[in-house]
Amino acid sequence: MRCSRKPWIVLVGTALLFAASAAHGQGGGGVTLPPGGFGTLTQNDLALRIRTTDLDLRFVPLDPRVTRLLARDSWESLRSVVQSRRPAIDSVANAAGVSRPGLALVTFFGQRENARFDPQSVSVRIRGREYRPLGIVPFSGQFTSQQLDVRQQVSGIFMFEQDLPVDDSFVVLYAGQPSDDWQGKQRTLERERARVALREQQTSTRDSTAADSAR
Repeated sequence: MRCSRKPWIVLVGTALLFAASAAHGQGGGGVTLPPGGFGTLTQNDLALRIRTTDLDLRFVPLDPRVTRLLARDSWESLRSVVQSRRPAIDSVANAAGVSRPGLALVTFFGQRENARFDPQSVSVRIRGREYRPLGIVPFSGQFTSQQLDVRQQVSGIFMFEQDLPVDDSFVVLYAGQPSDDWQGKQRTLERERARVALREQQTSTRDSTAADSAR
């Protein structure tokens, strides 16, 4: 299947990676976000996985519509990852003419010695169209070597030209091999959204009652 546009990959250097974070929030465009800090999900609950003979790939969307459903520590960790690399993300997005790129944390895990991986072989299929990354913000210089030993891992933020449809369906592919469809996670996500809303309401009620009692 042909991709929607000719892919071009930018690997942003480590000097820019650790630049100071710019003040930039996610969840714009009028999207109502779940409150952060009330979730119980883990990153594994959000992950799509692909396994080959050489490596495992884990793909976690960095969309606040789902990351805010994570337990507080996981949510704050992923939020910090994005914020600390925001200058690099914005630089690539601006160069590509994309105002709101879709972001995902992609991790490669080595399963044998000298396992090779190709980040340019990662793509997402959305409504029948395949999208390659606009750019990649790696976490370390080891990422560019494209080689792993057993139990070694490298990660990077992958940027796509549009938001990932985390409320619907998409498929991740690596070298043409697909993951499970994201749509299979919708029931878990909907249940957690309802629980998060209830927990927030209960907390607000307790805080309001305590404030009234203190008066």
